[in-house]
Amino acid sequence: MSARVGFGKRSKLVEDLARQIRSGLLPTGARLPGENRLAELYQVSRGTVRSALSELQQRALITTQTGVGSFVTFDGVHLDQGVGWARALAESGFTLTTELISITTVRDQELSEQFEVDSFVAVLRRRRAENGHPVSLERSLLPGDGPLADLPERGLVDDSVTATLTAAGLRGVSGEQWITIRALDDQAELLERDPEEQFLQAVRTTLSATGTLVEHVTSLLDPARFRFHLRFGPQ
Repeated sequence: MSARVGFGKRSKLVEDLARQIRSGLLPTGARLPGENRLAELYQVSRGTVRSALSELQQRALITTQTGVGSFVTFDGVHLDQGVGWARALAESGFTLTTELISITTVRDQELSEQFEVDSFVAVLRRRRAENGHPVSLERSLLPGDGPLADLPERGLVDDSVTATLTAAGLRGVSGEQWITIRALDDQAELLERDPEEQFLQAVRTTLSATGTLVEHVTSLLDPARFRFHLRFGPQ
């Protein structure tokens, strides 16, 4: 019983500090109260405090320097990809401007063979931070037949790929995502960077309940602005 009580207090400490960090109440660079003060505030042992701080560090929310203290390192927001990155960032208070560069009909032999789709609609978008600097370039490939065949002519619904897919009755329920590092090369000009600069590349394929293709999107993301965090196992 005592172990369960201790775990509950630890979880409360972790989640309360995580909430303060993500909300900005504890901003980037802020120093957390010392172990003794946290133990007093949350009425837990110093061992519980150390365990909680270790988990926050594993979540990439803080960094702990021996003999100095713990400092907030989190400087972004957690993104719900189900509503799209642009909307998730906007709802989190992050100022972001999305620019539609083009909507064209293209072919991709590999994807065609994999999903039995003859052609695709390619939606190319660039996003800029509040300071005007591009932070991402995203190329979405959507099925070019059925309800999206005339998309290049009529445009996106509410300037959103997510809203467009929903309006077309296309709903993703499964898929996979690969994340790598790559040089910008040909995309450097659109991102206003050096061709050799390294960006995160996220390739995500989303499928419907019947296994048909909903979206295949390749995103180039400024590593100074975007991070990926994966948790697994019982929470």
